[in-house]
Amino acid sequence: MKITDTIAAISSAAGNSGIGIIRVSGDEAIEVVDKIFRPANKNKKLANVESHTVHYGHIMDGDKTLDQVLVIVMKNPHSYTGEDTVEIDCHGGMLILKKVLDLVLKNGARTAEPGEFTKRAFLNGRIDLTQAEAVIDIINAKTDKAKDAAVLRLEGKLSEKIKGLRDRLLTMIANIDVSIDYPEHEEETMNYEAVDKGANEMLVEVNKLIATADTGKIYKEGIKTVILGRPNVGKSSLLNTLLDEDRAIVTDIAGTTRDVLEEMINVGGIPLNIIDTAGIRDTDNVIEQIGVEKSKTLAMEADLVLLMFDGSRELTDEDRELIKLTENKKSIVLVNKLDLEQKIDTDELEKLTGGFINISVKADKGVEKLYDAIKSMFIKGDINVDNQVLISGERNKASLVKAKNSLENVIETIANGMPEDFMIMDLTDAYEALGEISGETLEEDIIDRIFSEFCLGK
Repeated sequence: MKITDTIAAISSAAGNSGIGIIRVSGDEAIEVVDKIFRPANKNKKLANVESHTVHYGHIMDGDKTLDQVLVIVMKNPHSYTGEDTVEIDCHGGMLILKKVLDLVLKNGARTAEPGEFTKRAFLNGRIDLTQAEAVIDIINAKTDKAKDAAVLRLEGKLSEKIKGLRDRLLTMIANIDVSIDYPEHEEETMNYEAVDKGANEMLVEVNKLIATADTGKIYKEGIKTVILGRPNVGKSSLLNTLLDEDRAIVTDIAGTTRDVLEEMINVGGIPLNIIDTAGIRDTDNVIEQIGVEKSKTLAMEADLVLLMFDGSRELTDEDRELIKLTENKKSIVLVNKLDLEQKIDTDELEKLTGGFINISVKADKGVEKLYDAIKSMFIKGDINVDNQVLISGERNKASLVKAKNSLENVIETIANGMPEDFMIMDLTDAYEALGEISGETLEEDIIDRIFSEFCLGK
């Protein structure tokens, strides 16, 4: 697919800064910028300069100087998009960036759509879809582990695995085709036993990739975590301790927290979207009632519930109701206020919940045990993101599951002694499913939807 028009957008973050970047890409990118750029060496034309060079000068609107800039020229195919690309480094005020962009658009470019620079890199064969998705994952990474996992995919580690599997499938399909047409040469092509062995080997590899999907999703999106409990058990204090700042208001007055507070924290490389909720109790206060109902709804939607109890008070019927409310959820039970005289019935609590962690938020005791419990609950096995490819998206996981099902069908076909044509059909389905991951067999509207989620200018 050949794209000929020239696009432009502000590629730096919104807001004032020291430097702002306007990216221009397409067949006429250099020509467009040449019209508005006056280099310090007035005899210099950008069309004549070497690729990957930087040039000092001014952006001119007719005879009027808009800004003092550096212009970087990157000629095709050795650019991010695979096209002629020019980046204008201006001063980072939003006013001047908008004026320079408007001038670029006025001289022949059009405004880029969200993600269109990366989409062009994909369409021009510079990267595949796994690498394109890794770009946005790097931009949105909330922890080092999320960033490291995305960098591996950007470097093509997942692409290599998918390509290797597809090449093996293609070889198997071709050999089965030959064995059908020339049965006398079956020993030289591929028999049932060889296909069965190959399908089982690939099934192991596909299952390994699928097994990383949940961990990859956690590193990418975080764990939606709700702190739940009755008023004054220490929910807001726990949030402040986890954040290491006084984000939530803490008082001895029941019902202080009436709305939800949501923050992001990093627990051993795992991002937690942590939500402090209103204390659960019966109340006549209409506003507090809304907060209580919202807390219950959030608990039902959460990936993890931190269910807190006050160790200095006896269990109540409201506490027991909270245990019932969360019995089918992933939850960690915390008994707070270890620094005070303990009145809670630990035997009953153990029986109702299966176990708990004693903590004192005030004295900062037991919080490390909470961190360990979260990591052991969500990260299975020894995950090393330095060299292990993690699947991070539901789209990729779904395609791998389709490939898995197709390979299992191949194995079943062989076990039942069915004709080779059935094997070819299922092997082809697996080949197509894996091609969805790299983007080679994905429909255009789905590709458009993927890139529409990117930020403008990337």
